[in-house]
Amino acid sequence: MDLDRFAADAPDDDAPGDARVCVVATQPETFERCRAGFYPAPRSYDRTRADFKFMAFYRTAPVSAVTHYARVVDRTEQARGDPGPMDEDDWAALIDPFSEERVVVVFAFDDLVPLDSPVENDLNGVRGAWYCTVADLREAGTLSGLRELAET
Repeated sequence: MDLDRFAADAPDDDAPGDARVCVVATQPETFERCRAGFYPAPRSYDRTRADFKFMAFYRTAPVSAVTHYARVVDRTEQARGDPGPMDEDDWAALIDPFSEERVVVVFAFDDLVPLDSPVENDLNGVRGAWYCTVADLREAGTLSGLRELAET
């Protein structure tokens, strides 16, 4: 279990309930980049063009749950080899195993906000991107409950 929500310096969960959220899956290496303030997606993915103000992160390990969300503050296109938020190690870890795309959109965001109650996996995880509201994240206790509320 991620204990960020008990940290004294954890950001407040004060996002507007009606704000639109893009929920994405993250493996441990990806989630560590999220902690550093960015999440890359191949430019061909629909989520790079979708309208939303927040991203939420389903983690595959060490827990299997949506545990955090963050306000998106910027979107930057970056081509492989060009300067930007991602270096070659980031490309190798985050893009190469999943896509041959040479251009990504890098979402930058504020500090991650831990959910008071993680949205636990009772399905087969999150595939692709799901869209919901911040209130949906706060209300759903399980992925099946979130899926009922979400647009996939």
